[in-house]
Amino acid sequence: MDKIEEEIAAQNGNLEESSSTKDGSICGYESLHHLLSVNLKPHLYKEVSRLLIGLNCGKPLEIIALPESAKALSSKHDFDLQAFSFDADKELVREPRVVRVGLIQNSVALPTTAPLLDQKRAIFQKLKPIIDSAGASGVNILCLQEAWMMPFAFCTREKRWCEFAEPVDGESTQFLQEYARKYNMVIINPILERDVNHGETLWNTAIIIGNHGNIIGKHRKNHIPRVGDFNESTYYMEGNTGHPVFETAYGKIAVNICYGRHHPLNWLAFGLNGAEIVFNPSATVGELSEPMWPIEARNAAIANSYFVGSINRVGTETFPNPFTSGDGKPEHADFGHFYGSSHFSAPDASCTPSLSRYKDGLLISDMDLNLCRQLKDKWGFRMTARYELYADMLACYLKPDFEPQVVSDPLLHKKSL
Repeated sequence: MDKIEEEIAAQNGNLEESSSTKDGSICGYESLHHLLSVNLKPHLYKEVSRLLIGLNCGKPLEIIALPESAKALSSKHDFDLQAFSFDADKELVREPRVVRVGLIQNSVALPTTAPLLDQKRAIFQKLKPIIDSAGASGVNILCLQEAWMMPFAFCTREKRWCEFAEPVDGESTQFLQEYARKYNMVIINPILERDVNHGETLWNTAIIIGNHGNIIGKHRKNHIPRVGDFNESTYYMEGNTGHPVFETAYGKIAVNICYGRHHPLNWLAFGLNGAEIVFNPSATVGELSEPMWPIEARNAAIANSYFVGSINRVGTETFPNPFTSGDGKPEHADFGHFYGSSHFSAPDASCTPSLSRYKDGLLISDMDLNLCRQLKDKWGFRMTARYELYADMLACYLKPDFEPQVVSDPLLHKKSL
């Protein structure tokens, strides 16, 4: 170890000792970017940021100055508030198409032992100042986290939590419709849906509320996890709405709910249908997925030439009755820590720093949607894709007599003389 390495080790020794804290922070810091910015010299942090979050049109993302009223709400109600701008190159024919987009991450407001309606309405009250902050900041499109109106109880496999389910035009939608009208804002409302017209079936659904408070449509979660505690098929099955893209006053948007982010073809389908922004409202914990979190959405944004907004809830939710994961480990009463870290990714491979790993938060981004076409022109991913080959391969794969196309070395199994 040379002298420089010894100095770094000495400086970081205290961080190593407290590598994980119970409050969900990273060594006492709100996020990886916060940790790096505090502990690296400015010129080193600038270079590390270039590698970690990229450059937008050849330069670092610009921080947006927000109104004092929005910042005052953040201070009063103790939620993380950050804002950045994605630019596009100036064009000769098209004017810039700048839209302001917001993501909200939050913890539950009451213990899971409280009456269910009290829990839901306490979350409503908690989100009011955050939504008001988005409105004061001029946000055009706002997306909430997966099943935001309840604890993420799907780990328990107890049916009592089904009582949180609502019809599409239920209490949560009505609550958000008022804000959509007040702030001329499109709002994505991910809920546990009860389909009253089809046998009271439950779905994991995102409802798109237009900027006039109207319901534009809905999308149901395409891929349902069966991974440890995340065995959500106890409550709902795979969705039946395809890959809809919703044309709104501010652009074409889609919603790839949570586990769908692990499926590249799911991302692709939204892109083929013309999405310019795809939201990924999620609920995921550190032990399971955190190394994947900053990678998958960014890859999707690059491969499909659209923007991605990734939202994850925060906090540790403890339930009344312990449950097991089917992995031989002891029973437990919580999922683990929901690590927040919501962020935006752009088609040019740049992304924003993440929100806090443990605090409620609002992340705002201006994005020039012209960047989507500019990156399609630059890289030609649509032009050079071989969809006919993929279609043929998938058609063969779906047949019962499918055999993989494997060419073996003829000498591989031949006995040597």
